[in-house]
Amino acid sequence: MTDNRQNDNAAWRAAQQWRERIHQTRPRQGAGGLRLLATWLLFGVMLIIGTLLGLFFVVIGWAMLPFLRHRMKKRAEQVRASRAQYAGGSADPDIGAHESDANAAKRSQHVLDGEYEVRSKES
Repeated sequence: MTDNRQNDNAAWRAAQQWRERIHQTRPRQGAGGLRLLATWLLFGVMLIIGTLLGLFFVVIGWAMLPFLRHRMKKRAEQVRASRAQYAGGSADPDIGAHESDANAAKRSQHVLDGEYEVRSKES
């Protein structure tokens, strides 16, 4: 009587099918050790290759740093020169050395933050 009930129950049949599939899909025990060794060797080789590639790119990056620094310094000088031209000045501080005293006095009247001084027009 219990066999009849079990055959009619859909859940029981599904469980029996699962058991049969599990028994069919179990790996063979003979090739497990060899497959495990090959997997670990492949994983180790991939780790070594990845590490070497990472070191290669780090060395390439370090080798490129001086060129990048030189290019950034040139760019900063260009920006400084363009800002000095917009302000009406010159990027070269020695240009004012041979100018007349009146032009030098005008040039020396620039004010830095925190250095304010009230001057009379008489002097």
